[in-house]
Amino acid sequence: MSGNAARTPTFYDFFVFMMTGGKFSTRLGQALFEPGTVALVGASSDPGKLNSRPQRVLRRHGFGGRIIPVNPARSEIGGEKAYPDLRAVPEPIDHAFIMVPAAAVPDVVAACCEVRIPAVTIFTAGFAELGDDGRRRQEEMVAAARRAGVRLLGPNCLGVVNVTGCVTLSANAVLEREKLQPGALSVVSQSGSMLGAIITRAQERGLGFSKLVSVGNECDLAVGELVDMLVDDPDTRAILLFLEAFRDAERLGLAARRAFAAGKPVIAYKLGHSAVGRVVATSHTGAITGPDDLANAFFEAHGIMQVEVFEALFEMPQLVLGHQPPAGRRAAVLTVTGGAAAMVVDRLGMYGVEVVGPAPRVIEKLAARGIAISDAPLTDLPMGRAEGGVYAAIVDELLASDHCDAVVAVQGSTASYYPESVRERVLAAKLGSKPLAVFLGPKADEALRLLQEGGVAGFRTPESCADAVAAYLNWRVPVPRESCPADDLANAETLAAASKGPRLNEVDACALFEALGIKRSESVVATDSVQTIAMDFPVAVKLLSPDIAHKSDAGMVELNVESAANLRAAVQRMLNRAHAGFPGARIDGVLVQRMQRGLAEVIVGYRRDPEVGPVVLLGMGGVIAELKRSYSIRLAPVSPATAMEMIDEVAELAILRGFRNLPRGDCGALAGAIRAMSLLACLKSRVVNEAEINPLIVKGEGSGVVAVDGLVVFQ
Repeated sequence: MSGNAARTPTFYDFFVFMMTGGKFSTRLGQALFEPGTVALVGASSDPGKLNSRPQRVLRRHGFGGRIIPVNPARSEIGGEKAYPDLRAVPEPIDHAFIMVPAAAVPDVVAACCEVRIPAVTIFTAGFAELGDDGRRRQEEMVAAARRAGVRLLGPNCLGVVNVTGCVTLSANAVLEREKLQPGALSVVSQSGSMLGAIITRAQERGLGFSKLVSVGNECDLAVGELVDMLVDDPDTRAILLFLEAFRDAERLGLAARRAFAAGKPVIAYKLGHSAVGRVVATSHTGAITGPDDLANAFFEAHGIMQVEVFEALFEMPQLVLGHQPPAGRRAAVLTVTGGAAAMVVDRLGMYGVEVVGPAPRVIEKLAARGIAISDAPLTDLPMGRAEGGVYAAIVDELLASDHCDAVVAVQGSTASYYPESVRERVLAAKLGSKPLAVFLGPKADEALRLLQEGGVAGFRTPESCADAVAAYLNWRVPVPRESCPADDLANAETLAAASKGPRLNEVDACALFEALGIKRSESVVATDSVQTIAMDFPVAVKLLSPDIAHKSDAGMVELNVESAANLRAAVQRMLNRAHAGFPGARIDGVLVQRMQRGLAEVIVGYRRDPEVGPVVLLGMGGVIAELKRSYSIRLAPVSPATAMEMIDEVAELAILRGFRNLPRGDCGALAGAIRAMSLLACLKSRVVNEAEINPLIVKGEGSGVVAVDGLVVFQ
């Protein structure tokens, strides 16, 4: 039979594939994680070459399906019949793994499309990560694959591992020597090499895996869609993410919400905490927010826990499995070794976790059993006082009490020379009512193994222990997705649609904000210095131009102008400065604005981040907006309740809540302004990239807020 007719999968092939008992209900899921037939394109017979590894590791780890090497120079590789190209293979292929040079990859992808291979992993590098030419070739491949219904993983990725299904379709060197241990953890990583680090470090601890995926450039299949698949995998109980960037944030957010609803915690470790990669933006909002702020807002909104210590990524799942987000952020700590516990407590304090002493009821119940403890924040048992069930009894009472949200138990050298002590001290307690983290001060691998077998999270370092506990205590239920009522947006949609150019001047920006419900200050536009202005003094005088974003920095603002004569002079000075200093700028006149007084000046900003999407920010305003690093940020749009939470998070705004009997500010109006600004995310007539009011004047309770400056930048 000529290969071409037989190679195209039939309905019968599809039916048989679906009825083979695989754990994934979709054709893509089965082809990706449970392929029956795998083609290795570019396979090598030379064991010294990287291209020979996938074939070896597939067989080494028990793959029972068909392996089809593809190499035009060989008729047999590794005991398997080889073919010159994919078109010559006389049977359907579920998954192709491409290892040819970058220049040849597009032709191989075209062949995959021709014979309708549902899943294709591209190991080869040399595409979007190299620049524009590589990105163009990558996009052309994706377009061709989508037309054919073929899905691509990669390029520049190390592949897919299904431990429970014995599929190791990867070139990772760790697979040559590690015996993979099945377990409940699945990993999606944007770094291929880190899969090896995760496997070796976790398996050393007795932690096993279900699925591991390297995504590379995420040209087609990306983190979000893969997480979505793993939510439906019965072998996966927790999903771990190693992230470098957000490339499909919307899909990832939806998948994380599904995982939360399914009781499968999603835990992320993300690179990029520093400000090195901060995007330069027009508004203060862009200058204030860094990549870490945006990631935190994204994770919190979608119920994803974030760790900062790499080892905590795979040590943490045991801590949170079976638990829901906590009511508070309080931890109780029990120890037999003060120094080791102090290291954990110190780091918990750095994370903002409150370490609480035993409640009176706990002390009373233990006293009734002949166990005396104090109400100190750290319950430290003297040497020799932890035996005879005492330690386990205290753990019991701490876990049962509602005065704390998590318990940390610290063990000393006994765990190293007598590992069974963890059975007597920890595993004998009544576990499960709340998360329990155990830090073992010395190297105590056997004790860690016993804890893992007993279903208790054990930690090798104080840093990973504190990090995991803090990540749990910061965990929140996914924020309900906020709606955007059309009535709230109608006037703003009209103004946005009628606007011209990429930026609005201050008058037009504040008009757009007013259309959303944010009051603006009384103002008049002067076109020359002789124009009569009917306004009560004092006034502010500001250049009106869409091309000068930060007028104060440019010397284009004069405040507290007290008379008509001074006003005429200020207007003329402003026009002279503008024409001299900014000859190319559009000058729409000079804005004369009534001076406003209030209890606080804040900045309310909006930004459409290229990775996480729209966000809204509240911070201290005025000229010190970028100096005072005190702000709150959320994904937009937000509800009024979330807006109030943001106000509570900015410490300096305690003055609006009657701090030390000061006059109370109009927090309700401020929350309304935050929500109104966040609704820019819903505009359809024009896409807003950045916007801000700085400052927004917050007046006394019941007197509202007033915008006295505004900026809007469209896409």
